[in-house]
Amino acid sequence: MAAYRPGVLIGNWEEAACLEEEHLRDFLHKRERGELLIQKVSKLQDHLFKKIQLSVSKDGFVHFGDTVMLLNPDNKSSVERDPGACGNLTLAINLDELSIYSVESPRAPRGVSAVQSVDPRGRNTFCILSVDGGAVGEPVRFGQNFGLGTTGGFPDQMLYLASDHKSFVRFAKKTYLQQVFLTDELSYLTSWQAAFLDPQLRLEYEGLPVPANSKIIITHCHTNRSLAVPRNFWTRSYFGKEYEVICNTYLDSHKAEEDKNYWQVVTGNPNNENGTMFDRPSPHPSGIRRNEFCEER
Repeated sequence: MAAYRPGVLIGNWEEAACLEEEHLRDFLHKRERGELLIQKVSKLQDHLFKKIQLSVSKDGFVHFGDTVMLLNPDNKSSVERDPGACGNLTLAINLDELSIYSVESPRAPRGVSAVQSVDPRGRNTFCILSVDGGAVGEPVRFGQNFGLGTTGGFPDQMLYLASDHKSFVRFAKKTYLQQVFLTDELSYLTSWQAAFLDPQLRLEYEGLPVPANSKIIITHCHTNRSLAVPRNFWTRSYFGKEYEVICNTYLDSHKAEEDKNYWQVVTGNPNNENGTMFDRPSPHPSGIRRNEFCEER
């Protein structure tokens, strides 16, 4: 059998060449429109991890229209139970794998999770919204309804933090308790209230402004259950290991909320444009630090 020379074309050579040209044209067309997977992921990360400047509270209170972070402070019980669950957690938008492949911005409904990041970014910053006619700039008061909205870093959307009674088809994936999610419609499911931390003084503080950067209880109005991070249930998302956020009131033997229900409304640092009041060191008398004071004694 005679051998072919290198220049001889055999088989479906014409079809293979046309198919390769078609793949190249399709690749160039998607690259021009920004539909390549690497372009989608890069654009999504640019929005979600964009630096956000938090609102500065001049009087120390939380106001309607403020851009803040919701922080679940570190607690001793989580360290004793699971050393990996210690640290401060912030409420953030969570995306599934299908949303990452989508060209459009994340649509409702979307999940939320608690992340180990205290830097204000697009995915973990929220806006305090009025649901009962309160003007922008007025302080939020204990017992007053308000909403929590987030854009996720995208300029053309607003998603609202919501919850509803659990059912056979709607519940948290890990704890099987009341689910917390993001929706694009304002309703009775998106109304929340702030309660004073000490239950014995809760009635006395009813109607007073909510202080910023202090521990409070955030309760869902429709179900009367408090926002919580159990910290013993975590999920694996596109961004890594994150903790589940639910609505459930955890009470101790004294009928007081446990640290799972503690939240801080973190505002911006007036001395640092990209900083927060949570990162600001606490002042000490006479300019002496705590460890230096102990050494002098």
